[in-house]
Amino acid sequence: MTCALPSVRTPPTVPPVSTGGDDDARCLGVDIGGTTIKYAVVDPVRGTTVGPVRRVPTPAPATPAAVVAALRGVLEKLENAPGPGRPLAGVGIGVPAIIDHGIARSAAHLDDSWIGADARELLADGLGREVAVLNDADAAGLAEVRFGAARGANGTVLVITLGTGIGSALFLDGELIPNSEFGHVWLDGRDVDGWAGASARMEEALDWPTYTDRLQRYLSHLERLISPDLIVLGGGISERHQEFLPHLRLRARVAPAQLRNAAGIVGAGRQAHLGVVRANRLVGSR
Repeated sequence: MTCALPSVRTPPTVPPVSTGGDDDARCLGVDIGGTTIKYAVVDPVRGTTVGPVRRVPTPAPATPAAVVAALRGVLEKLENAPGPGRPLAGVGIGVPAIIDHGIARSAAHLDDSWIGADARELLADGLGREVAVLNDADAAGLAEVRFGAARGANGTVLVITLGTGIGSALFLDGELIPNSEFGHVWLDGRDVDGWAGASARMEEALDWPTYTDRLQRYLSHLERLISPDLIVLGGGISERHQEFLPHLRLRARVAPAQLRNAAGIVGAGRQAHLGVVRANRLVGSR
């Protein structure tokens, strides 16, 4: 059977940094990766970052105590920065783990001591404030569905993040089905996480055609499992989507992440904002 060529939608550049008004909410969005922790202040209403995306190395080993110490340093740096600034209304953190009502059920690129820990409580206690915690790929997917390449998309949407490993977020008519782990399917006797992730291209010095072939095989396998209507490809490699995306041959429509590598940060900040809004409504109803 011959597959139809994909309909590739090339997005505009990453949404501009928002300057906003005095009443705008500000949340910290954090995206913990296997190599770096990315963070930025987020305008969760507009879906933009306020100021640059910054990075610190992910601790090795990435134990809970080490990650908390790194995030505490991030908060201190932001709060002690000179110049006018609004206090952070909330903190959202995307982690590379299955998050089940706050509990970490896996630790793909973290230390195994995270497994079974109450990540939400651990991070809240360590940072001295309430936090929203969710899977990192789910955070990126939520941002793309709300503000980016999947905005207004109906049907089944699959967001794949290609970084140190592979993350996935699955949506049906705009609703998140949390904690999908399609980055850990087995193909040809191997876990695709370390085979088709962006880091594999660098570590194995793969040229773009060879890497694109791996990505094609992986995504074709997912099509047989899920039959998505739209696939959004994100992660750091999305900055170079023209190298591989036009060469993919899939039934689904394919698009690069519009928020690019900031999607996880924006999604985490947005989740923190929604938590603050819910809490305020509860207080107001008493």
